[in-house]
Amino acid sequence: MVHEHSPRLDWARHAPEVYKAMVRLDAAARKGLDPVTYELVKIRASQINHCAFCVDMHSKDALAAGESVERIVQLSAWEESKHFYTAKEVAALALTEAITVLTDGFVPDDVYEEAARLYGEEELAQLIAAITTINAWNRFGVSTRMVAGHYKPAAAK
Repeated sequence: MVHEHSPRLDWARHAPEVYKAMVRLDAAARKGLDPVTYELVKIRASQINHCAFCVDMHSKDALAAGESVERIVQLSAWEESKHFYTAKEVAALALTEAITVLTDGFVPDDVYEEAARLYGEEELAQLIAAITTINAWNRFGVSTRMVAGHYKPAAAK
């Protein structure tokens, strides 16, 4: 095995008010969303952003919540394996990619319109908040090189 790297900075300890605000934001963003969709979105955004810590955490949380290994594994290729997911989950994953990868331009109208067709306005607003929040968490994780592999879901702690 390759040697485990050390984190660059314990940002939560050095910026505790920011960390607490992020925890509150995360709790607010999840309200009203299907918990499975919420975890799938978090895993997919984290894969795109190469945040190993968050991929580890949210995969374990999803497994602890009863999600299948198969659906988690297929997330990296969801466009080729849509049959593993519901129409709402596919729309959420497409929106996740569009919001996460802004270097490609704006969120495409067709992606937004499909999500808007399947989610009510309040739920869509919460979904956008959840996607935005996990992207912020990912930026903290990758910039400070948080170490994957040590997280234990609440049910397993």
